[in-house]
Amino acid sequence: MPCPAPATGTDLADTAIADTRRWLERAVIGLNLCPFAKSVHVKGQIHYAVCPSADPADLLRALHAELLALAAADPEARDTTLLIAPAALPDFLDFNDFLDDAEALLATLDLEGVLQIASFHPRFQFADTEADDITNATNRAPYPTLHLLREDSLDRAVEAFPETETIYEANIAALQRLGPEGWAALDVGPSSASAPAAGPAPKP
Repeated sequence: MPCPAPATGTDLADTAIADTRRWLERAVIGLNLCPFAKSVHVKGQIHYAVCPSADPADLLRALHAELLALAAADPEARDTTLLIAPAALPDFLDFNDFLDDAEALLATLDLEGVLQIASFHPRFQFADTEADDITNATNRAPYPTLHLLREDSLDRAVEAFPETETIYEANIAALQRLGPEGWAALDVGPSSASAPAAGPAPKP
């Protein structure tokens, strides 16, 4: 079942995709937060999908469709998917709870071991950190976003970059050097007035 869109759905989707691309280029790739992102971006292998509904049930239906589409697609044409939900689950704890349903859906579709679901949220917060801790920005995107990845692609990436355990530490160090003002200067937040607010910017 397709995800229902409001009358302004097209404009909202276009804005959400543009904002997410800017975040990917300036933060994820620009700060090298993920060493594997640049290749698929340059090759045009990232598929951007938007669920404009505020209803988590609609987002789950959209996730169902995108998981099946990615599993069926040629990896050379579509290696990964970013499913963006600009109006849904603005509360991070609600989003975190939704991830249980997302993982259950992956199992129901018998895609465990084939695909993975990673997550980003404008209010992402690691356990044992304050909300304004700059290190939370490693997992903050302009909107609630589900990143669908192929296990095979992850395996190849790990082979090419065997010290993957150092990525997290390097990201934390990079953001601490950048600081809240540097992060704000990247301008990677939502530009849509209808998007849920991301909360206060990190402060020292």
